[in-house]
Amino acid sequence: MARDKEKRSCGQIWAEWKAFVWDPRTRQFLGRTGSSWGLILLFYLVFYGFLTGLFALTMWVMLQSVDPHVPKYQDQLLTPGMMIRPCAEGLDVTFNVSHSQTWLHYVRALHQFLEPYNDSVQASRNAACAPGRYNEQPDDAVPNVPKRACRFNRSALGPCAGLGPPHTETYGYGSGQPCVLVKINRVINFFPGRNKSINVVCAAKREEDAALLGPLQLFPPNGSIDLMYFPYYGKRVHVNYTQPVVAVLFANATANVEHHVECRLRADGLRSDDERDKFAGRVAFRLRINRD
Repeated sequence: MARDKEKRSCGQIWAEWKAFVWDPRTRQFLGRTGSSWGLILLFYLVFYGFLTGLFALTMWVMLQSVDPHVPKYQDQLLTPGMMIRPCAEGLDVTFNVSHSQTWLHYVRALHQFLEPYNDSVQASRNAACAPGRYNEQPDDAVPNVPKRACRFNRSALGPCAGLGPPHTETYGYGSGQPCVLVKINRVINFFPGRNKSINVVCAAKREEDAALLGPLQLFPPNGSIDLMYFPYYGKRVHVNYTQPVVAVLFANATANVEHHVECRLRADGLRSDDERDKFAGRVAFRLRINRD
């Protein structure tokens, strides 16, 4: 038998393959008749159709238990996280004052971020709320009633608002006195401070570096965040909500030195020293201002 197979010509092998692909005598395609192929395709059609229907039913049942306005589980959010703007890779804000291409992207990012904070936009969209108290807006038995948002005017950020003289329009990056914005991540139904004032504090992460970093200026003054911006009710009902930010002006930072800065949220009842979560109530970033 082995000798017979060795003696087959290329034409014979090709003829056998053609017969396997389509045999006109038995009318078989790839070794199966049309009815056999039809039964196989019908089986897989029914089988995968059943799996698709089962998956869709499971997803539909799960979605019925999800509230589109409030996350189902919030037990991990006892302390909100914090972040900075401009959003730098690795939280590393590094630039050279003499080379605008190294800091123009920071300026553009801050402009884009602060556009909704323009005083005119805030006046047309949001309400002038009473300061010093929570802006609670109960549903009064009607769930998910739209909520009004309180104004946070861009001008409250002083020289870090990007308004006014040309050097402030670059947020200080063009003069070597940069601004960094600190924001608190949004948490639904979060009441910070237990009816007491809250604020953001920033300093050199290492005490020995404080002199090189120099005194910091915070806007609004003392890095205060008014209680009227809380609670947050979610983006579906709190449509025009503008979260408060604190601007940090590095007016005296030593050039050509890497500064390690840490900002913390200071509020009664909140912890910002949990080593397991380095973004809970605080944010640490690096700042380096290079000069030729």
